[in-house]
This record gives sequence, C-alpha cells and structure tokens, in this order.
Amino acid sequence: MNECPDGASRVAEQQQAMLAAILRGPAESPGLRAYRANAQASAERALGAACPTVAALVGADDFVHLAREFWQAHPPQCGDLGEWGAELPAFLEAHASLREWPYLGDCARLDLALHRCERAADADIDAASLALLSSADPAKLQLRLRPGVQPIVSRWPVGSIHAAHATNDEVLFDAARAALQAERGEAVVVARDGWRARVQGCDNATAAFMQALLARADLSRALDAAGAGFDFAAWLAAALQHRWVQEVALLDGPSATLPPRYTASGADLRD
Repeated sequence: MNECPDGASRVAEQQQAMLAAILRGPAESPGLRAYRANAQASAERALGAACPTVAALVGADDFVHLAREFWQAHPPQCGDLGEWGAELPAFLEAHASLREWPYLGDCARLDLALHRCERAADADIDAASLALLSSADPAKLQLRLRPGVQPIVSRWPVGSIHAAHATNDEVLFDAARAALQAERGEAVVVARDGWRARVQGCDNATAAFMQALLARADLSRALDAAGAGFDFAAWLAAALQHRWVQEVALLDGPSATLPPRYTASGADLRD
C-alpha cells in the first residue's frame, strides 16, 4: 500500500526526493522546516481518515503523536497519501506503549481494508461465467472476488469494536466491551455496498474459503481450506447478494499452492 500505482508521474518522484530531504536531518532551511510540518500534518490527517477506529481508540492527541512516530518509521513512498499505511498494524502491535491494547493492530487492519475497498476499482459481475460452476471440474476453476473484498480473522472482536465507534451507539459499546473482556474473536468480510465499504460478520469457514480464493487457489483447494461442512451453495447465494463475486475463470495452468491446512492470521480456521 505504500507503493505508487503503475504509471506514477514525475511529480511523485519529485515528492519522494523532497521527502528524503525532509527526513535527512536537522540541517534544513526555514522553508524545509515548514514543508516538514505541513507534510506531517497532511500525513496525520490522511492516516486519521483511513483509520478512524484506531484514532478514536487512542484519542485525538495521542493519535497525533502516534502518526508522527509512524511517519518517521515508515514515511510515505508515494505522493498519494491514500496509498500510505500498510505497515501500521504491525507497527501498533510492536509499539511498547500499546501492549495493553493488543487489539489495535487488527482494528487497524479492518480500518485499512475498508479504506482500500472504497478506493478499489469498480467491477461488474460476469454473470455468464457462473455457468462454469455446474459444468467444469472445480480443480480447473478459479472463483475471483471483486476488487476490495477482504475477509479478516481476528482473535479480537474487531467487527463489534468497529460497529460501536462507527455508530457511537452505547448498546454496541457495551457489547464490544463484553466481547473484549471475554477475548472473543471475530471474522468479518469487507465489501462495498454502492460506494461505501461495509463490514459483515462471517464464520471462520467462510473466511478461510475467501482467503484461499484471494490466494488464487482453485475452487477445489478453496473448498478444502473451508473444511468439511462448508455450505458452498449458501455461500454463493450470499456472495451474489452482497456482490462479493466478480467472475469464475477456467484455469489454463496450475493454481496457487496452499499449505495442507490453510490458515489466516496464524490460526487454523477449521478448529
């Protein structure tokens, strides 16, 4: 997410050169100091817009300091600050001052997934390609999700935390606090509804299946990743309703190779 899209202009290269000058050290002109301050302020605003749940959890003042630390550790590599922030979840998880809030990293992952989803290219479903599901070997098929669709699995109730802060609903805050206290994990799917990205809860089998699809596994391997008991017909109905699916493709070569027991976020989703 830190890299500029293909075809980045010369302006982006000039911005990177300026950023390098800003980060080099104290021997700078008043104009460069002003540019540094403006660049940091712009980065803080961009990060706050991309990660509103994290900003709300840590508080406005602390988020400013956190954004500045992150800017120093992982400066933007692109003139488009909307592409910045991929390293934030790991940065939060490694931050010594934030160990009492171990769920911040996954909250950032969900925030960033929503942010990326809303920036993703729009794509219409190829409805005709769905006929392949009834006529071809699943090992020769690849079911492709729409740009921006992203399952997330966490050992923390990230969906509940996001919903509480997004709505400012005290009932949802109480539910999120209870889920945190119980250390109840959640799996969610991020997808766009119109132009807005939404969060929908799902079970672990659904998340494992969709993670496998994103890893470019063929349909047979993706079904294996979901495990016994996964209801593909029910998933497909939900996927069409929520516009998760873009197309079904017939594979010309081998699909992605997955581990024997496909995992996400370091946990076996079929247990």
